[in-house]
Formats: sequence, structure tokens, C-alpha cells
Amino acid sequence: MDPLFVVVLVVALALFFDFTNGFHDTANAMATPIATGALKPRTAVLIAAVLNLVGAFLSTAVAKTISVDLINEDVTIKVEMIFAGLCGAILWNLTTWILGLPSSSSHALFGGLIGAAIASAGFDAVNFIKVVEKVILPSLFAPVIAGVAAYLATKLAYIITARSQAERARTGIGTGRSRFRTGQIFSSTLVALSHGTNDAQKTMGVITLVLITAGVLGKDSGVPLWVMIAAALAIALGTYMGGWRIIKTMGTGLSEIKPAQGLAAETATGVTILASTNLGFALSTTQVASGSVIGAGLGRKGGTVRWNKASHVVGAWFLTLPAAAIVGAFAAWIAGTGPFGILVDAVLVTGVIIALFQISKRNAVTHTNVLSEVEGASEIVETPAQRRRAEKAAKLAAKKAAEKAAKQAKKNKKGKN
Repeated sequence: MDPLFVVVLVVALALFFDFTNGFHDTANAMATPIATGALKPRTAVLIAAVLNLVGAFLSTAVAKTISVDLINEDVTIKVEMIFAGLCGAILWNLTTWILGLPSSSSHALFGGLIGAAIASAGFDAVNFIKVVEKVILPSLFAPVIAGVAAYLATKLAYIITARSQAERARTGIGTGRSRFRTGQIFSSTLVALSHGTNDAQKTMGVITLVLITAGVLGKDSGVPLWVMIAAALAIALGTYMGGWRIIKTMGTGLSEIKPAQGLAAETATGVTILASTNLGFALSTTQVASGSVIGAGLGRKGGTVRWNKASHVVGAWFLTLPAAAIVGAFAAWIAGTGPFGILVDAVLVTGVIIALFQISKRNAVTHTNVLSEVEGASEIVETPAQRRRAEKAAKLAAKKAAEKAAKQAKKNKKGKN
């Protein structure tokens, strides 16, 4: 089989993974502003798509982790191995998307590549020290750190707006917490930008690894510009498609999120991811976002977390890497059976992808019904127009009440005379 054809096939598959990463992880940035009404669904995913595109060009530290640190330098790897790893990542991504579980696209990729590497070249192929340092430890600590930050930020937000809410209860007019709705627009853009800086780079790293393995690039080469552009466009397009099933889970399935909580969760998520990207940690943005939502849910007095759903999400976190590794190893075994093994993999993966997309059409979740099952979704937050109407109505009611009281007093005075 022509080696160039195999390289082109693997690059195309890597970009398709990037596309699935985009719609799978849209929820990380836009689930809470959609759930609280801060942004309309289509507007939200458009903003996320643009900022994912921009974020992809801001750094390449994570791409280096994928292309250089994951596999030991003294081990010879084949392009077919990378293809098999991508098969594992894509199939797990789409499976969890069908189930509406916000699992980690990053860990699906790492699992697929690690499983394929072990099946192809043994355990010595994987640089486990770097995997623990750059992948495992950040995945354990980052969600906890983001969750604690979101919890504290939510507590602070409710403390500083308590007086405004008391005024609202007394007069019917008080807008302290409704301002958080506007803040959510900016905090969600921070998450979308940070997602682009971290996740798009993973695909850049995979494609660069393919090109190095095939001898197209030197071992110390950086990420080519065309790879950056292609990866940025793929993740942006996938983001615009909107992973509505996971948006529903993140926005309403884990906890009922109010604007103040949404702002706190998004800010904690964005800052954590950007800091990790700067350190070259190949972080799971999904895990960080989920941790932030849970922390924000606990931070509001009377707020609750749906622990049953949260346990499913956490279970998916732990299953992702080994499950994708098993699929990647199986795909690597098929690819290693002969010249046409990679074509067999391609046919099998294509068939499963088509089947999963057909299944997704049943009880479809789209931008038109993503909030249909949110209890009181329209009451979660008042828009500026609603607030102005409420203020106007309150003033009019007060004026009428005063006029009525004056007329009654005048009538009583005449009666006494």
C-alpha cells in the first residue's frame, strides 16, 4: 500500500477526531450560559466556534506533549499505529456523545494511542513517566481545583448581592444578581478560547507525530502552519455543529445552574485550563468543566447536585482511557495483520460511525429542544427587556395604588363632612 496514501488517510482521520472533539466538548463552554438563558443556543455555539478557532493559534505547548513526550524516542512507531489509536478515540467519543456523557476527548485520544502503541511495540513504547506527569496527575487535581474555586466564587457572589436581593424582595425591583447574566457571556468566551488553546493542539500534535513518523518532518520540527490552520478549522466546525446531548447534561443534568453559578463555574474552568495549557499539561477540559459545575452547584444555598448523574459522569472519566486503549489495541492488531489491515479498520470504523449517527436521530436533541426539559428554564433569569418591563409595571402599579389611596382618602373626608 502506498505510504503516502496511508499518511493522508491518517491525517484525515485526525481531523475528523478534531471535528468530533469540537461538538463533543462544546458543552464545556456553552452549557451553563444556554441553561441560564444568557445566550441563545445557536448564538452560543457560534461564539464558541470562533473562539476555538482563535485559541488554536495561541500556543503549541500541548502539541509538543503529544508529538514528542507520549511515545519513547528510542521506539520505532508506524503510521498504522497512530491510525489505530485515532480509531479508538473516535469510537469512544461518539459512544459517549450518544449517551450524553461529558467524557474526556483528550483521554480518549491518549487511551487510543497508548493502547495501539502497546499492541504494536510493547509497553516500552509508552513514556509512562510523562503520561503520569502530563496527563494523569493533572486530570486528578484540575477538576478538584476548579470545583473548589467555583464553589468559593459562588459563595462570594451570593454574599455580595444579598443586599440587592433583599431590596428586590421588599420592592420588587433589584437587579444585583441579574447582572451575572451579562458576565456569563464574557466568562463563557474565556472557556471557549481556553478550549481552543488546549484541545485543538492535541490534533496538531497527532498530525505532527504522523509526519515525523513518515519521515516528512524532522524529529525536532515544530507544528507546520498548515497543520495549525487545518486543526483550528476542524475543531471550530465541530463546535458549531453543537453537541446538544452533552450540553443538556452539563447545563441541567448535574445541577440547576443560576447565572451567578454559571459565571463562577465558567471563570474557574477557563482560568484552570489556560494555566494548564501554559504548563504543557494535556488537560481534559470536560473534566474541569464538570468539576466546576458541581462546585458551583454546591456553592449556592439550597443548591443541589444530582449525584446519580454525577456518578455516571465520573464513571465515564475513569472508563475513557482504558476503554479507548482496548479499542485502539484491537484496531492496531487488525492493522498489523497485513497490507489491507488498515482498510479493514477504516471500513469497520466507518460502519460504526454511520450506525451511531443513525441512532442519534432517535429522540434527537437539537438547539430547538435542548432546554425543553429544564424545569423553569424561562424563569431562571430575567432578560434586560423583562427587567425594564417589570420596573415599569412596578412603578405604574405604585402610581395607581397612590392615586386610589388619594381618592379613597378624599371620599372618606367628604363622608365625614
